[in-house]
Amino acid sequence: MDVTLRVWRQAGPDASGEFKTYEATDISEEASFLEMLDIVNERLNLAGEEPITFEHDCREGICGCCGLMIDGQAHGPQQGTATCQLHMRKFDDGDTIVIEPWRATAFPVIKDLMVDRSAFDEIVTAGGFISAPTGTAPDANLILVPKDAAEASMDAAACIGCAACVAACPNGAAQLFTSAKIAHLSLLPQGQPERWSRVSAMVETMEEYFGSCTNHGECESACPKGISLDYIAMMNRDYLKAMVYDRRHAGQE
Repeated sequence: MDVTLRVWRQAGPDASGEFKTYEATDISEEASFLEMLDIVNERLNLAGEEPITFEHDCREGICGCCGLMIDGQAHGPQQGTATCQLHMRKFDDGDTIVIEPWRATAFPVIKDLMVDRSAFDEIVTAGGFISAPTGTAPDANLILVPKDAAEASMDAAACIGCAACVAACPNGAAQLFTSAKIAHLSLLPQGQPERWSRVSAMVETMEEYFGSCTNHGECESACPKGISLDYIAMMNRDYLKAMVYDRRHAGQE
């Protein structure tokens, strides 16, 4: 199949960018979207031109590095799929495909289609962990976990931090990502000792970088792992409880 690509090219964070057009010819319908970009880059290298910079790693829908805006949709036209899992058979021969980086103030462009997502790292650093004493590992069944809690925690832990939720949100909000990272720890017994400090620290760090949620629901639709909006509600509830908890303890000092 033959497709035309309109790709955002930007030399660096402080440079101005523009769309450039490339012809991707003789592409297999079974090729993944990133494999198609690889082929285009090989041809650019042979022609002595600068290849297109884009981020990738596992190419198995696990790492979350590959996020791109494709025809105005985060990760492209197939729901529940990361860019690396999107195949060219989802497009028609002769299509023109527009490829952009994530468009969010918190994710400045590094080069071409690669953005800086270190704001997500800041959120996780603020509280996305469980403090535990060192020593030998406890038996796996030492702490009993209710089935519903375990399943909900695992569903939240499926978040790969790709930032499609932010890219799709009209407000550039990161509530879905943050709530998933909070929930997968706070739903488990091991996460209870730091539950209130965790949600306070992570939400307040999030608010330094991202916009506010107004319940558009675009984040859930764009998420390749189908993370539910319910986690945002859980986070908001816990954050309000944490504020009450902090006031009570402040009054005891």
